[in-house]
Amino acid sequence: MISLPTREKVLEVKDLSVHFGKGRKKFVAVDKVNFDIYKGETLGLVGESGSGKTTIGRAIVRINPSTEGEIIFKGQRISGKISHELDQEVTQKIQMIFQDPMASLNERAKVDYIVSEGLYNIKGYTSEKDRKDKVQQALSNVGLLPEFATRFPHEFSGGQRQRIGVARTLVMNPELIIADEPISALDVSIQAQVINLMNKLKKEMGLTYLFIAHDLSVVRFISDRVAVIHLGKIVELAKTEDLYKNPVHPYTQGLLSAIPVPNPRVERSREIKAYDPKMHNYDKNPPKWVEILPEHWVLANEEELEKYREQLDKSETKAI
Repeated sequence: MISLPTREKVLEVKDLSVHFGKGRKKFVAVDKVNFDIYKGETLGLVGESGSGKTTIGRAIVRINPSTEGEIIFKGQRISGKISHELDQEVTQKIQMIFQDPMASLNERAKVDYIVSEGLYNIKGYTSEKDRKDKVQQALSNVGLLPEFATRFPHEFSGGQRQRIGVARTLVMNPELIIADEPISALDVSIQAQVINLMNKLKKEMGLTYLFIAHDLSVVRFISDRVAVIHLGKIVELAKTEDLYKNPVHPYTQGLLSAIPVPNPRVERSREIKAYDPKMHNYDKNPPKWVEILPEHWVLANEEELEKYREQLDKSETKAI
């Protein structure tokens, strides 16, 4: 019997919850979320606005404090109180690309300082020449000329500004990048450029991504696995093609049914499945995070699991 090689876990998120406010004003943004990210893969995290996607990303980079659960990076817990040395390591090894390429860049600073800011914080250079060399290399990696370092953000297009944001993460030599809707503020043609750039850098530099988005067509193109989140809970997680071919949770089915089809005849006859959370009977029979198929997880109770398994059996029969 041939044993399959084990994949290295870069990040483990275990029962993560993030709350804002206290008492009656408490708001549960993320509720007991579980997932792993393996070295060299891209995990897509999709859901509607306000579903908790960005909150998870910000909790991983320690911008938002976690209320419950654990976040483990390369075997070490990085949630809660940690040592100064580990905090410095997390700052360097986990980087974030923000959604708005204009708001995330310091308008009063030149590109040289913007890209160097992380290096200044961790003293990640040996000399001024070393710092400038690292900045030039980072700009070169994202397809920008070295002379751009002397310019200000307002002198660039949206796509170029987002490339500067990517360069700012690459200069830190990260292992995991949290990409928070990095293309949603860009034109379609520029979106393709940024996505292709991220895929190219992933292959060349061995990067690992958590790709946060609401555009399911983009997520399908870039992700190895996809997690679907609704109201702070991940409801389904599977390999990309498995999820798109055989979605079992009704919320996932609703999202996929809403993807526009570039065919007028098909588009006119397309039926969008509306999702109603009230369809679940969770008061007496609460859901659990269950592996319904190998590497295909779903949030469901016992009654729903039986129904989902019937759906999958029918799908397999049709495929045959």
